[in-house]
Amino acid sequence: MKKGAFCYSLAITMILGLFSCVSAVQAEEKSQGYPDRWVYVSRNLTKDEDVDQIREITETSRKHGLNGMLLASSWDYLHQWKEDRLKRLEKIKASCAENKIDIIPILWSVGYGSGLGIDKNLAEGLPCKNIPFIVEGKEARLAPDSDVKFINGGFEEFQNNRMKGYAFHDRPGQVSFVDTNIFKSGRTSLRFENYGDHPHGHARVMQEFSIKPNRQYRVSCWVRTENIEPVTAFMIQVYGPKENIAPFHPKIKSTTDWQEMSLVFMSQQYDKVKVYAGLWGGKSGRLWLDDFKIEEIALVNVLRRHGTPLTVTSEDGKVTYTEGQDYEPVIDSKFNLRHPRKDNPSIRLTGNSRMKNGQRVLVSCYHGMAINDGQVTVCMSEPKLYDFWRESAIAVKKHLNSDKWFLSMDEIRAGGSCAACKARNQSMGEILGDCITKQIKIIREVKPAAKVYIWSDMLDPNHNAHGNYYLVDGDFTNSWNHVPKDLIICCWYFKMREPSMQFFSGLGFETLAGAYYDGDTMDNINGWIKTVNETPKCQGIMYTTWQNKYKLLPDFGDAVVKESRPK
Repeated sequence: MKKGAFCYSLAITMILGLFSCVSAVQAEEKSQGYPDRWVYVSRNLTKDEDVDQIREITETSRKHGLNGMLLASSWDYLHQWKEDRLKRLEKIKASCAENKIDIIPILWSVGYGSGLGIDKNLAEGLPCKNIPFIVEGKEARLAPDSDVKFINGGFEEFQNNRMKGYAFHDRPGQVSFVDTNIFKSGRTSLRFENYGDHPHGHARVMQEFSIKPNRQYRVSCWVRTENIEPVTAFMIQVYGPKENIAPFHPKIKSTTDWQEMSLVFMSQQYDKVKVYAGLWGGKSGRLWLDDFKIEEIALVNVLRRHGTPLTVTSEDGKVTYTEGQDYEPVIDSKFNLRHPRKDNPSIRLTGNSRMKNGQRVLVSCYHGMAINDGQVTVCMSEPKLYDFWRESAIAVKKHLNSDKWFLSMDEIRAGGSCAACKARNQSMGEILGDCITKQIKIIREVKPAAKVYIWSDMLDPNHNAHGNYYLVDGDFTNSWNHVPKDLIICCWYFKMREPSMQFFSGLGFETLAGAYYDGDTMDNINGWIKTVNETPKCQGIMYTTWQNKYKLLPDFGDAVVKESRPK
């Protein structure tokens, strides 16, 4: 063959080969469908086993058509990681690169306490106002101006199986019983059993109280269990006229001897509350309750930052005393939002204090509060929080350099109540939108072309973007109008997936589906895929597990690849 003819033939062959490769890639992309096919993984990389487990997940993901891993690894504190942890990260990066899995960092959860590791005072503050203290020598101590206590807290007074003083306890003589054989103190306790035989599985007791608004209280009781199922059914709850102002899920064992459970709550604007304790949705076992107490407390987990000022005044309000001159700086030396102390801090007077022995003074301040199983929200109006996030963003860019970032801004269950939030004169929707906008700006300062994703619920009127939400003082309605339109919204509430995805799509947002959620079957995947395929600008779907259940990951990936339509 002549040289020219050979070159021509070679060129044609190369072009055809290149066309074939391009066509193969396009075919593969078309068959795989969605641009984003992710798996959620939570590992802190504090032990070598984390690396092995992630490697196995990434290999499974690749084999079944997934291309991304939303990785929760405490990225907020990446700039503080030690060398051994950073080495594990490098191994993870190598494994993901080998399996063509993108790492998407999820970070900055306002609802779950981002930044508390550097300053616990970043917690959102609930106000206490005009708490009476009395000066005794060199200290001022709480002097409650009302008497609040349980009637028959030890269950010593009863008739048949009905306890005196309580508004109700569930099904006396069928579910709740006087027990004179097992008790913490005195001669009786209240026992619950057979609740699984009745609708809802309730086994509760409740008493009503008159209290002071804007004060801090502690409720405590002693609990004994025997083969309780499920253990998550046990709760202590405090209700105002319409809402639960202290949702609390204490950790309790299925079988345990007597142990004390306590809950600290803020009365907010209410002067009456109902205190409940017991089981919601109990199925089996026996529960004993005894020795209930309620008491006013003060300065437990008191917050000290610019947005949570503390004042001490004379009883008539005419004199404001000066911290550092009239009294020593006020702090809670045993500050612990998840496990509050069981005594009350005092205020220590200076040697030249203007406060006199026997004098009554009024204290106003702010406290942090944990709810559910220890969830603490941080204040979105605190500038120090954004400085912290900026540091972590620089570290994430340095060590990951990801093209996609995910904001963990879900379930923000407090806010709007501290002085910093009040001074802004904005709705909670505006405060949240401003916070998210600043987070995106911080990310794009270090990674200008970054795609930014976020959980949907706090921007979704079909989910949590409304008023009367847990401890929030304000309304999240219209939060969706205060965030950039290039934010990608991850919808995760299966029941409301269709209206939610349609809502965000109609506003021009791209979306992602957060699917699965730890079931034993793939029953809901078809519903998710149908909604995703019918939603314009939906970028894909994610296998989302909170319980590290990856058994169904291969089936999930196969279903996504098979049923998805390219976007």
